[in-house]
Amino acid sequence: MPFDRVITDDLPADVRLIPGRRFADSRGWFMELHRRQPTDIAANDRADAGLPDFCQDNVSLTSLPAVVRGLHFQRPPYAQAKLVTVLAGAILDIVVDLRPQSPDFGRAATIHLSASSGQHLFVPVGFAHGFCSLQPETLVHYKVSAPYAPKSEGGIAWDDPDLAIQWPFTAAEVLVSEKDAMLPRLRDLAPIDWMRPAGSRPSARHPRPATSLPGNRLHG
Repeated sequence: MPFDRVITDDLPADVRLIPGRRFADSRGWFMELHRRQPTDIAANDRADAGLPDFCQDNVSLTSLPAVVRGLHFQRPPYAQAKLVTVLAGAILDIVVDLRPQSPDFGRAATIHLSASSGQHLFVPVGFAHGFCSLQPETLVHYKVSAPYAPKSEGGIAWDDPDLAIQWPFTAAEVLVSEKDAMLPRLRDLAPIDWMRPAGSRPSARHPRPATSLPGNRLHG
């Protein structure tokens, strides 16, 4: 099995931190990032039970520390679950529960992920997600359960004071894209029906001024 166990302590409901299993020798190590299980294996026999059928793999390279990507999500019908793995460097990963009926609604959680730990973070549908690079040349891989859909993308401000996220860098040190700098606060985001069928119109984004780096899509 690619995963040994699941850690859920102090994480919002359904978010899972999954240690990877590495096979090491004098050459280095080998690790499976994910394995689609055959249908004849019972769910209770699977360490990664409950993970969705991922359809797209993304990789982002962040050259400098203190770069924040996020906080991003996609609305239904292209809402995405993610399986995040750091391949080089380290990040502070952020998830925010956006499910209106969840007892954790509006709660932000931070998780340290690094290439040396080999851990995977599963982020279910209904969460905003982002991260801050902690080291130069940080490489992040994430599998998603729905394809990129520009008309469905959305996000919330990385520095929303209501989220009370303890970032490892000051606002003056952080670098963000122009699009991320214009994302609204959570309080200004219309409630999202995560079960909304195809054809419904997503809510509008509320712009906010900020100093930023250029960028033309929210993903990453």
